[in-house]
Amino acid sequence: MAHLRVEGEAVSPRNFDFAALSRLPGQIANIGCFIPGREGGGVRLQSILDEVGLEGAATHITLESADGKFAASVPLEAVWDAIIAYRFNDGPLPPQKGGPFRFFIPHVEECTTGEVDACANVKFLGRIYLSRGPGRDTRPTSKAAHDTLHIQEKHQHLA
Repeated sequence: MAHLRVEGEAVSPRNFDFAALSRLPGQIANIGCFIPGREGGGVRLQSILDEVGLEGAATHITLESADGKFAASVPLEAVWDAIIAYRFNDGPLPPQKGGPFRFFIPHVEECTTGEVDACANVKFLGRIYLSRGPGRDTRPTSKAAHDTLHIQEKHQHLA
């Protein structure tokens, strides 16, 4: 069974599976209300952070794919309204939609090379790491590299 690991500057680091996420407050039945064009349900990041307890020194959140190949580190204060999508209809979010867990930042309109951009909307999320200062970040730093990454992702998930 898939799980999402939350650790680092957390009082009680832990794993969340589908059932654990579904029991948290802050459920969102339709993430499309916050992120147009997206489907599924989720839970607010704040609910997860409340569950693990945030250490006072945490300033950044690193979002890492389950395979560890992709990571984005952003200031925690910039993503307080983020959503973790984990549900599609009555079951888990399928891989074709970036599941079983996917991180979404509402109101991020296009993929650029800033600290908080659409590339921080991490698909196949496996780990959230809370830290004092920036963490691991493998996001491309040029438009050409961004375009190449998105083409590779598309081909990998169509295969």
